[in-house]
Amino acid sequence: MSNWFTWSLYIVVFGALGVLAFRDREQARRAVQVAFKSLFSMLPMMLTIIGLIGLLLGLVPPDMISHYLGGESSVWSTLGALALGAVLYIGSLFSLPLAGSLLRAGASVTTVAAFLTGLMMVGTLTLPLEIQHLGKKMAFSRNVLSLGFALVIALVIGMVLQ
Repeated sequence: MSNWFTWSLYIVVFGALGVLAFRDREQARRAVQVAFKSLFSMLPMMLTIIGLIGLLLGLVPPDMISHYLGGESSVWSTLGALALGAVLYIGSLFSLPLAGSLLRAGASVTTVAAFLTGLMMVGTLTLPLEIQHLGKKMAFSRNVLSLGFALVIALVIGMVLQ
């Protein structure tokens, strides 16, 4: 994320907090408490993911990542990344930094896009809940269609950004 965008977000957030504090100091205090509570509840998972990314990038050489997930990689690496994304359950707060690290290490845009779209669109771990509430046919249809669309989106992203 660029520096000007980050600072713009800071200005908007703290400006809104200032306006809220001016209008209702107690509500602003509660908002800050909720924000800190959310931060501290996510902190263990964030540190774990950051640690795992660091271990991955420290133990696996960038040329290996580039070889298996990079530009010369096959269709199998893209399908593998799509399948891995489909079965994992990682929030975007953690998956986007992982994707950025993989790109910097030499993974191809298409492969990383397949991982991210599979992660966001396919609900393998939530399938039992979907079956319970939507029915078996609807749940499987949604996941199969999402898997297909995730692959198409990854290929389009790869063509556009490469």
